[in-house]
Amino acid sequence: MIFVKTNNVEETVKLGELLGSFAQKGDCICLDGDLGAGKTHLTKGIAIGLGIDEEITSPTFTIVQEYESSLPLFHFDWYRLADEDELYAMGFSDYGRRGGVMVIEWADNIPSALPKDYLHIRISYGESEDERVLCFEANGKRAQELAKIAAEKIR
Repeated sequence: MIFVKTNNVEETVKLGELLGSFAQKGDCICLDGDLGAGKTHLTKGIAIGLGIDEEITSPTFTIVQEYESSLPLFHFDWYRLADEDELYAMGFSDYGRRGGVMVIEWADNIPSALPKDYLHIRISYGESEDERVLCFEANGKRAQELAKIAAEKIR
C-alpha cells in the first residue's frame, strides 16, 4: 500500500491529473471514502490528465457519465445501486470493452463486480479541514504499475 497526503483540493486534483496522464486503455480506478472526502475532485484531475476539459460532476443520479477524448473516461457512482443485477442491467460490462478508463466512486458497494485488475484509492480526512490521506491499493499487474508510477512521481 502507498499513502499520499494532500493539503488542499488543488493538490488532490493535481494528483488525479498525474494519474490521468499515465492512464491507459482499460485502466480501472476505484475510489472510496466518506461523503465530501474528494472522490469527485480526484476524478476531475484524472479527466484533466486525459485531456478532457469538460466540467466533471458526480454521476450520483445518472450512475455513469461519459467523457470523450482520445482515451474516453467512464465515471461511475455506485452509491445508489442496490446490487450487481442493477449494475449489469444498465450495461456495466459493456464499458470495459469500450477501451476507455473507468473511474468508479463507491466501489466498495459492489466489490464482486470489480474487474480483476484495478487500482483502489481510499480517501480519508486528514488532520486539518482540507487535508486528505489517500491509500493506494493495487489489485493486478497493471494497477501495480500505475500505483508505482504515481508513487515515484509524487515523491
